[in-house]
Amino acid sequence: MKRSLLVLLLIGLVGCGSTPTTNDETKNWSAQKIYAEAKDMLNSGSYDKSIKLFETLEARYPYGRYAQQAQLEVAYAYYKDNEPVSAVAACDRFIKLHPNHPNVDYAYYLKGLANFTEDQSLFARIADQDMTERDPRSANSSFESFRELSTRFPNSKYTPDAIARMKYLVDALAWHEVHVAQYYYKRGAYIAAVNRAQYALVHYPQAPANELGLAIMVRAYDAMGTNDLRDDALRVLQKNFPASKYVNGNFDRKKPWWRFWEL
Repeated sequence: MKRSLLVLLLIGLVGCGSTPTTNDETKNWSAQKIYAEAKDMLNSGSYDKSIKLFETLEARYPYGRYAQQAQLEVAYAYYKDNEPVSAVAACDRFIKLHPNHPNVDYAYYLKGLANFTEDQSLFARIADQDMTERDPRSANSSFESFRELSTRFPNSKYTPDAIARMKYLVDALAWHEVHVAQYYYKRGAYIAAVNRAQYALVHYPQAPANELGLAIMVRAYDAMGTNDLRDDALRVLQKNFPASKYVNGNFDRKKPWWRFWEL
């Protein structure tokens, strides 16, 4: 008897769980109405609700002009809702489906912005995190999106801001490499320190971080006893950063002043 009651109870629960929802107020809405409501939600800051409506619109009316716009709007909604991974995925999808769309330049720009926003956690807390634990992939992805935008759409209204952000990203990526070099130097890993400083010098030649990078190379080469390479790095430092605090003083091989740099 008890077993029979248990079976009936389980069947009842399964039945309740499988009952379809009937109170979807959007079921009779046109594509235009769903889009308008989704935009209102987006503009009012109700991002999660706007995302649901945009996705409902695309699922219900997949071939209309509102569906294309919804794909782009949902990317922006994810971006505003601090969901950069979803925003990037939505941008990639739009670019793949509509490579010749009049607003595809905005998709590239928004993709760059989403990665740029995610990147802020990478570079904004330099003192709070071990530099070697950071992953600069978001910064690189952001740079590539902005680069593709500025290359493919030089006259886009989004390109000037993209170029400005690219400059920031180059500087930030260079600082990332140099701080990793500094981390290695302080732990006596001199070859690793030189390699990371050289990477920044080669890939980001105009970055201000290279002043410190070259100073680290001089110190690391000196610590390894490779004097020729040390002197070469010192000459490059003096030539490119003549006013640097690292080149103030007289060069004295018997008592090298760079050993007193605070790195």
